[in-house]
Amino acid sequence: MSSSSLPRMTGIGRVLVVVYAIMALAATGRSLVQIVEDFDNAPLAYTLSSASAVVYILATVALVLSRSAFWYAVAWVAICFELAGVLVVGTLSLTHPELFSHDATVWSGFGYGYFWVPLVLPFVGVWWLVTHRHGVPEPQPLPAVEGSSW
Repeated sequence: MSSSSLPRMTGIGRVLVVVYAIMALAATGRSLVQIVEDFDNAPLAYTLSSASAVVYILATVALVLSRSAFWYAVAWVAICFELAGVLVVGTLSLTHPELFSHDATVWSGFGYGYFWVPLVLPFVGVWWLVTHRHGVPEPQPLPAVEGSSW
């Protein structure tokens, strides 16, 4: 089997995509409910929630399609934006709680409402992207050697 026909989405890659997809659904649902029910009371928080939903959706799609150089680059942009977002919004929600007094966003408190998954996830995503660089073949297991190597 050639390295170009090997699947990139195995093991931790699949788990990563599943977690991103779950976060995409959670953030999308949260932001839609917030915007429909109460947008006027916390427009910044609800806009940030919808932005996080878009980022999680984009990251999920980009990770699935990351065999392509284009989508690999999109995954980098989405995950780095997510990391910056969770760090900035997480810090602001603690230093300026009045900005988020009505309701929290997905990234508020570094994602405490989601058991800090939003804080950990981009670091895992960056690790996966680094270890699965575009154009670098997947590591192959060493062939079994019969007999002694002595």
